[in-house]
Amino acid sequence: MRSLSDRIRQALSFEIIGLAIVTPLFAWAFDHPIGDMGVLALLGATAATGWNYAFNLGFDHALVRWRGTPAKTVPLRVLHAVLFEATLLVILVPIFALWLDVSLAQALVMEIAFALFYMGYAFVFTWGYDSLFPPEGRQKA
Repeated sequence: MRSLSDRIRQALSFEIIGLAIVTPLFAWAFDHPIGDMGVLALLGATAATGWNYAFNLGFDHALVRWRGTPAKTVPLRVLHAVLFEATLLVILVPIFALWLDVSLAQALVMEIAFALFYMGYAFVFTWGYDSLFPPEGRQKA
């Protein structure tokens, strides 16, 4: 199990490295100024972090009311992930459209690209982080 300070280091390094990669990459890919894309990426990361907390809290409470336990089966985990991403799209697409002055369709494409980037990045980052800082009780791989 990870300590609180390790979890904070992991979360902060995940966000800082992710923003350092995604901002110039998406500014180039979507032909928008790096400053605009940086603010948007920071807004998106902040919104995703806050929504993650609220969504997980609400989902767990709903499971307790519905099933009597917050334990998740594999199908419930899939539902959880899909609902989280879908609701995050609903939150972020209008923000992307307004901030970058693009259509909702263009903003949807951008948000999907951000989501795909962060899924791959999370996989690579977590693997690397676990290799550099193994959880207690595990040796480096």
